[in-house]
Amino acid sequence: MQTHFLSIFVVVLLCSILLSAQPLTLPALFSDGMVLQQRTDAPVWGTGTPGTAVRLSASWGITAHCTVGADGRWRTTLRTPKAGGPFSLTVTHGTETRTLTDVLIGEVWICSGQSNMEMPMRGFPPNELIAGAQEEIAAANAPQLRMFTVEKMLSLEERTVTNGAWLPATPANVPEFSATGYYFGAALHRALKVPVGLIHASWGGTPVQAWTSEAFIRQHPLYMDAGPMLEQTRKEHADLTAWLASLPSVDVGPNRASQDWSTVQFNDAELMQPAHPDSSWRSMDLPRGWEWTEVGAFDGVVWFRKKVEIPSAWRGKELLLELGTIDDMDATFVNGTMIGSMLTGSPWNIERRYTIPASLTADSLLTIAIRVIDFGGGGGLWSTPDKLSLSLKNSTERMSLAGPWRYRAVAEIRGNTAYLLDPRNNTSRPAVTRQFNSDHPAVLYNGMIAPLVPYAVKGAVWYQGEANVSDPAGYEGLFPLMIRNWRSDWKRDFSFYFVQIAPFEYGPVAHSELLREAQLRTLSVPKTGMAVTLDIGDSVSIHPANKKDVGDRLSRWALAKEYGKKVEYSGPVYRSFTVKKDVVILTFDHAKGLTLRPETGKPLFQVAGADGVFHPGTATVKGTTVIVRSAAVPQPAAVRYGWQNVVRGTLFNAAGLPASSFRTDTWDN
Repeated sequence: MQTHFLSIFVVVLLCSILLSAQPLTLPALFSDGMVLQQRTDAPVWGTGTPGTAVRLSASWGITAHCTVGADGRWRTTLRTPKAGGPFSLTVTHGTETRTLTDVLIGEVWICSGQSNMEMPMRGFPPNELIAGAQEEIAAANAPQLRMFTVEKMLSLEERTVTNGAWLPATPANVPEFSATGYYFGAALHRALKVPVGLIHASWGGTPVQAWTSEAFIRQHPLYMDAGPMLEQTRKEHADLTAWLASLPSVDVGPNRASQDWSTVQFNDAELMQPAHPDSSWRSMDLPRGWEWTEVGAFDGVVWFRKKVEIPSAWRGKELLLELGTIDDMDATFVNGTMIGSMLTGSPWNIERRYTIPASLTADSLLTIAIRVIDFGGGGGLWSTPDKLSLSLKNSTERMSLAGPWRYRAVAEIRGNTAYLLDPRNNTSRPAVTRQFNSDHPAVLYNGMIAPLVPYAVKGAVWYQGEANVSDPAGYEGLFPLMIRNWRSDWKRDFSFYFVQIAPFEYGPVAHSELLREAQLRTLSVPKTGMAVTLDIGDSVSIHPANKKDVGDRLSRWALAKEYGKKVEYSGPVYRSFTVKKDVVILTFDHAKGLTLRPETGKPLFQVAGADGVFHPGTATVKGTTVIVRSAAVPQPAAVRYGWQNVVRGTLFNAAGLPASSFRTDTWDN
């Protein structure tokens, strides 16, 4: 009997040992070709078998030791030398050994934000391209400029791992990397002549609160009582995730903006056919973003169908189908035949105008079917009713298609996966009272920033703000909070340089000048800097083509503040004003060579009296001051510059750097 129990004990002990044994793993950041920050104690971490000794041996002559903790994690620091390489780093874990090769030591920066940081060197074709990109890509030959793109990931819990790889700057690799990030890194690489590593983590259409940790976001007045809501969201989405995992799925790849969606199969081919029954489908009035319907904040694939009776005089003739803008992608069919599509790039703001060939209009009844793919932010047909129509080609005869359409969701996109929905079991989908998407507080910090902590970096560059343009007052508190959050988690007050949002026609409701002002005020946070883009915006595209100047202006801040280079890093910054009789005298910092370029639209300087009514002003430069007057305001009290959505900056210094929009008053704040 004792022998029997002893045998059982030995078996249990062996099983316990085997179950606790874990192979050595390293985060993707620690891989061949990586760049480590020079002259610092660089954290290195991973997982392994609890209690196992870990030894790091670097070819630059430094070793480090630690032991895997009870939770299976280990972490140590490795002293790095001055910039150079390539080196190797060998990690030993018990009897396991892994050697990382082609390791460089240099300057490491995080590049983060929303779509203007995400926008790759190849642009968002077909219409939103990067100016000069073809020549820049062809000339890219910088093996010591390395790029790491963090996998897009939403998470309600802080993650510890991410996918990605370090790639050298070559014509093959540069097209898919952030254009702003690349131009910034290339400028540093040229000026410093040392290896540069860029870690790119961005997601289009996302607000600053998504990039802030839950612990910090709850310090903001808007989110102080958000604990129960966030906990409920976690529980609901854990149930939803489990349900989705039970469905068939297809991989849609990590870079959804560059994905060719024509190759993705959703098992929905019959939905375009006229004979397909759609009487059980739900109804939605179009045009309308589906976030404002019972669909809610949904990323995925939705079909819209409408049967249209055309006039007999139109039969057998070419017709024009106008759908307005569709967010993000579409494939459009008439009577089962595709007549047009936009399935690559980022065509969310492009109006769809498709010709229906005469061969499809022989019968009076047309079945229009639109497959809409939305992979982030808002989804659906967004235009005004007058943009949704059917007309006789080359004629003024038209009929409105605004109003009720049938719709059905066929796939839900989460991360890199599209889960295929079955109308027979969609009723079993767990109820979700608060949608979980890229707008949700903390989800991008959890999924894309937390896995990077505490990788040694010199600083961060940031291009974001468009998604917060409707709440500039909130942004004024949230943005500095996020900066403090990142610095706290890295335990370093690293430099944080950001881009002021560019002019764009946001519409009459939004006041992007107030968001720009909130960003301008963020300069009061220590070790921050702002690249102004008031001169390179695009009224019809929220993604300006000129990213070279953006990257260059960010690099000027880093070169001057971090590396001691004697370069001008800021455009003119408004400092004070004085009223003398009928003129206002404005003073500026960074005003060497102050100049005014010709205005191309309505005057950028506006003057108001005590009544608060602003009138066009005229401005002249005198040394480092600007003198502003308006014949309509004999007793001026305030001046504003560039105080509207769409402007083209005219005030520059000798370095060719523009001034931000600004105001001397605090009215209507």
